[in-house]
Amino acid sequence: MDLIQQSECETYRAIVLDQDGTALLLAPTDKGFLLPSAEVPRWQRLAENLTAAMKSKWGCDAICLFAPDAAASASHSSGVNYQVFECWNRTETGNAPAEWVPISSLSEKSFQDSADYSAVQQSVAEGNAYSRGRGGPFAQLGWFRELQTWVGDAIRPLGLQLKGPFCQFNASPSFSLIRFETDGPAIWFKAVGEPNLREFPVTLTLAQLFPRYVPPVLSTRPEWNGWLTPEVEGTNLGETREATLWEVAAAALAKLQIESISKHAQIRDSGARDLSTATLSDRVLPFLDLMGQLMNQQTKVPPPILGREELAVLGERLQDALCLIEELGIPDTLGHLDLNPGNIIVSPNGCAFLDWAEAYVGHPFFSFQYLLEHFRRIVGPDSISAAKLAASYLAPWEQIASRDCPTEALPLAPLLAVFAYAAGTDAWRQPERLRDANAAGYMRSLTRRMNREANQLSDQGSPCLS
Repeated sequence: MDLIQQSECETYRAIVLDQDGTALLLAPTDKGFLLPSAEVPRWQRLAENLTAAMKSKWGCDAICLFAPDAAASASHSSGVNYQVFECWNRTETGNAPAEWVPISSLSEKSFQDSADYSAVQQSVAEGNAYSRGRGGPFAQLGWFRELQTWVGDAIRPLGLQLKGPFCQFNASPSFSLIRFETDGPAIWFKAVGEPNLREFPVTLTLAQLFPRYVPPVLSTRPEWNGWLTPEVEGTNLGETREATLWEVAAAALAKLQIESISKHAQIRDSGARDLSTATLSDRVLPFLDLMGQLMNQQTKVPPPILGREELAVLGERLQDALCLIEELGIPDTLGHLDLNPGNIIVSPNGCAFLDWAEAYVGHPFFSFQYLLEHFRRIVGPDSISAAKLAASYLAPWEQIASRDCPTEALPLAPLLAVFAYAAGTDAWRQPERLRDANAAGYMRSLTRRMNREANQLSDQGSPCLS
């Protein structure tokens, strides 16, 4: 932490409740109580960092519950971050003095910073609403002990027992990701809420259909949209630059997709997105119409603003590319719009693919294109290494596809993969989301990327994009 600049960290003040919700963990000073606080590096997992700090500094095994509603409390006007916790075990090993104080005994004058008192009041009110069933289950006091009991019961028939240590990676009222240690392999609990509810049924379906490539589901908690899986042993692809492991993953991805050809209806019915060429073709015109509106809202140049004529040409080229890739006859398969190498585990026994929130049914080569982009960032842009990765992916396809079709389809993937990523979800259809300047700027950048890819295809003399 000392090596991280202050600008790269955010300060969080912790509202730590006891299991009854009647007492608060506070640090005494001569000027009043302070809430426990911790510095968290930006862009890192908030729950993981905060719970570790609560234990090491304040001697408290705590679970993140929720962040108070900033819009509902004046205490957030200063930009201070707050997070509500439940302490389920006091270890007394922390190096900062703290004590439990009944909430009923506190007033604004009890605190060194009056904003903390306002945040506590707001958090208690929100916590009471969650306890009455308003919102997600993971904001309620006591949910973690209920989870521990359920996990222990679920793994007992497997001859496993919880050892005690755990790590909370993600936390919100409706999302959760926790790793539990056992006397055998570690166990992961994951639960999802809106807008990722589809991940729950999709994960169950894929685990059943493709046990060689997806971790088994040990137990489910439907009312939480949650499930348990064992930890997969192997090398996390996002943590290695060894090109041969990436090639293994690419080949495994192709084999998984080929196995899914006869099962894509089941996958789509489970909740995977429909990204067939017909679906994508229907989205070209409305998507680019909206991008034209966003381009008109751009106030600074550079980056370049694409005008109406440029967008019209881009639309024609997208439609032509979709037509050509359809004519090449490679069937729709299981795909992933966000194929993050951090969710790919390579081992001597095979390759496992995790986190299917962005599963789709459509052209398989889009997924490989996303993997290739990550490869270039992590391993390097060397064209020979990238060609070997592509060869590893295409080899299984060349066993089943018509001659030359895979190699003819691959050059179309950079253009169409960007379009599928941008238009494949409902994000671009949400006006309130695109009112955010960052979101609008990102969509414009994706459109410019499509235009560059389309121009490059045309320059290369693609049969339908010249």
